[in-house]
Amino acid sequence: MEATDVAPYDALLLVSFGGPERQEDVVPFLENVTRGRGIPRERLEAVGEHYRLFGGRSPINDLNRDLLAGIEADLATAGIDLPVYWGNRNWDPYLTDAVQRMTDDGVTRAACFVTSAYSSWSSCRQYRENLYDAVAAVSGDGPRPGGAPVLDKLRHYFNHPGFVEPVVDATLAALTSLGDAREGAHLVFVTHSIPMTMADTSGPDGGAYVAQHRDAMTSVTARIAEETGADHPHALVYCSRSGSPQVPWLEPDVNDHLEELARAGAPGAVLIPVGFVSDHMEVVYDLDTEAMATAERLGLPVRRAATAGTDARFVAMVRDLLLERAAVERGEDVVRAAVGSIGPLWDRCPVGCCPNPRAERPALCGEPA
Repeated sequence: MEATDVAPYDALLLVSFGGPERQEDVVPFLENVTRGRGIPRERLEAVGEHYRLFGGRSPINDLNRDLLAGIEADLATAGIDLPVYWGNRNWDPYLTDAVQRMTDDGVTRAACFVTSAYSSWSSCRQYRENLYDAVAAVSGDGPRPGGAPVLDKLRHYFNHPGFVEPVVDATLAALTSLGDAREGAHLVFVTHSIPMTMADTSGPDGGAYVAQHRDAMTSVTARIAEETGADHPHALVYCSRSGSPQVPWLEPDVNDHLEELARAGAPGAVLIPVGFVSDHMEVVYDLDTEAMATAERLGLPVRRAATAGTDARFVAMVRDLLLERAAVERGEDVVRAAVGSIGPLWDRCPVGCCPNPRAERPALCGEPA
């Protein structure tokens, strides 16, 4: 898309999860993440040990600073003069503060890019609820009346070439680094596990979370076959399970899957964090630390593919989604970039999409009921 007209938007908001940046932030951050779930403090302290292995600092905020700088540079190169703000769900800079800054700066309408590519309550709807809460806090009486900007969430991008192609190249690089073990190596696509009930109700018709990951996996494996001339065995697995052991979550766990591969005599494997856009805690602990320790114990050669991060194609994808949505809001026809079988998804989430598992809550960026 060549046009650089971003009207009706006068800002872009980067929306992310957030993470602690020092030891004393770890438990308060985890309390924010788990608020309302009744998780005992001793469990939070145990999870906090993952962060303390890295000095109490999650990589995610630094990664978002890099992404923010990349987006700003990409927009400027494209001749787009648009301020870019940043707000987190669970830690500073908080979404409410970002919306307040936009309001103070006179922003009237902002497009929101969320660092989560898939449909589920925790990966989409909860962010929409957070956006509602932030606007309500700034406005005082609900979205818009107090002058907070109108916020539009940009569409899901799990199947956008700007996300898929960096994953393909990262997987090829990891395969090459396996040496002789790359022949017949298994491709292990990893994403965050969620409760089965949440997965079953994801999207407007249920099952979207797993279906979207499988669509991305199929696109990547097809491209790997094109580049290498080999069909590598592949599977979708999960990491970062939490909560009560009595509640079913998506399986298999990545460590259990590595055990199975070793028993089956697999020559090697590549871990592909397809559910994540950057190397944050679930990647550097669950994969780089825990899963790699499992692989070493098993004697299984394993490499981890890089995430999209600040790959120029991923950064340019943000601009493409922005320009696409701006054109839609102006009433223009657009060609939406997408690979795989699902196709480009909606601009506004359908009514009933990804319901809150605890209680119905208002959310922005959806179709009116």
